[in-house]
Amino acid sequence: MNKELIIRSSSEAVDFALLKDGKLIELHKEEEKSNFQVGDIFIAKIRKPVAGLNAAFVNVGFEKDAFLHYHDLGPNLASQLKFIKLVSAGKLKDFSLKTFQFEKEIDKDGIITDILSANQSVLVQVVKEPISTKGPRISAELSLAGRFIVLVPFSDRVSISQKIEDKKEKDRLKKLVLSIKPKGFGVIVRTVAEGKNVAELEKDLQNLLGRWSAMCKKLPTAHHPSKVLGELNRASSILRDVFNDTFSGIQIDDEELYHQTKEYLQEIAPSKQSIVKFYQSNDTPIFEKYNIERQIKTSFGRTVSMSKGAYLIIEHTEALHVIDVNSGNRSNKATNQEDTAMEVNMIAAAEIARQLRLRDMGGIIVVDFIDMSNPENRKVLFDFLREEMSDDKAKHKILPPSKFGLVQITRQRVRPEVNIKTREEDPNKHNGEIEAPILIIDKITADLERLLKTHNKVVLNTHPFVAAYLSKGFPSLRSKWFFEHKKWVKIIPRDAYTYLEYHFYDKKGNVISE
Repeated sequence: MNKELIIRSSSEAVDFALLKDGKLIELHKEEEKSNFQVGDIFIAKIRKPVAGLNAAFVNVGFEKDAFLHYHDLGPNLASQLKFIKLVSAGKLKDFSLKTFQFEKEIDKDGIITDILSANQSVLVQVVKEPISTKGPRISAELSLAGRFIVLVPFSDRVSISQKIEDKKEKDRLKKLVLSIKPKGFGVIVRTVAEGKNVAELEKDLQNLLGRWSAMCKKLPTAHHPSKVLGELNRASSILRDVFNDTFSGIQIDDEELYHQTKEYLQEIAPSKQSIVKFYQSNDTPIFEKYNIERQIKTSFGRTVSMSKGAYLIIEHTEALHVIDVNSGNRSNKATNQEDTAMEVNMIAAAEIARQLRLRDMGGIIVVDFIDMSNPENRKVLFDFLREEMSDDKAKHKILPPSKFGLVQITRQRVRPEVNIKTREEDPNKHNGEIEAPILIIDKITADLERLLKTHNKVVLNTHPFVAAYLSKGFPSLRSKWFFEHKKWVKIIPRDAYTYLEYHFYDKKGNVISE
């Protein structure tokens, strides 16, 4: 398994495409105007605590107030409030918390109006970016994420990632962290720390303590509201969260970003620094070179095509996402309906796991798989879907298939869903929109794969532009069809056809139903 990160920079935004064996699995965009990233820490003032909601609205500088629920205050809020007051007044200049006297923990079932009041200063961290009409979701329980560990101020707890399953390794990491953990700070050990030595963990810890100290120095002069600690730039945060030894390349078309990324990789994985490359080409844009633009066009939209003629229908309602799995109209070598359903469901499970990450879909997702009567097959499908989603860093939970073949998934939503328009203005002036023209090639290819199983000779009639695209160049798409199916497809351009119209004929000139 090879992973590549492709980064495209423009004056308005930076786009990040994560590829797994050449296939697009994640797509992120960092816009210049984005001031509220997950992980950013703000010094802000409480605008209004509301007892009925047991929450407070906080002015963090966004057009809508941020929402702070009582359960997101953290047990040591009183200590944090005392710390802010002392630091802001210049009475506390040691930010290490070694000599800081902690206050009593707040009641976990308390009422927010007993703890917070209007115009009170508080440090808050963005846990959900603004989505739709809602302001940011925030927490007063702060955490600073590093490569191997997460530092939690005003805590003494040490915990190890649940994804590290080896008990001996968990015990080893816990002993290492307890030997270096500073007083007043809790530590969460991340999955990538597995197998790392104390020097690597110590370096990461000191880097995070430096960031904490730099943030605290800003507090005495910071106006309210203001960002006092920004998350890493998106390239570095993606590398911090997903980078591992399976990465084979990082391609960047912006020289400044290239140097920043190379420097960051030098810190976290010096042996992999050489995989960062500066992409320079006057002819082919970087997303075209790595076939990303095509994958974007074919992967977003209501209908998603898969191999062997199968496809997904993805629809978004106000309450949830619904995904319908369809086998398509295709011939199949499977001996019975159960085998066909199993084959299509397995293909769909892999694609659904990819789609959830690619679109960053969150909330409740209901998948209508093709019905299977064998309970063993349902278990195999469930286990396979869990395995496919194991790389997904967003928190998620999958319930086993119901008797109706429905699988329910909940997935953490921290950013707005990636939604890319895949329909374009109708070039035939029929007043409306059509699917992006690039999709027609995939549809023709899928139809041919099915038709060539039962027909020795197939003639394709299509618009001259599409005909030229299929037959020109070397190797042309028609040549690739020949090498794959050992059958030659005759292509006839038809001036009378609309842009995306096509039809297949057999050797007798009869129309073959697509």
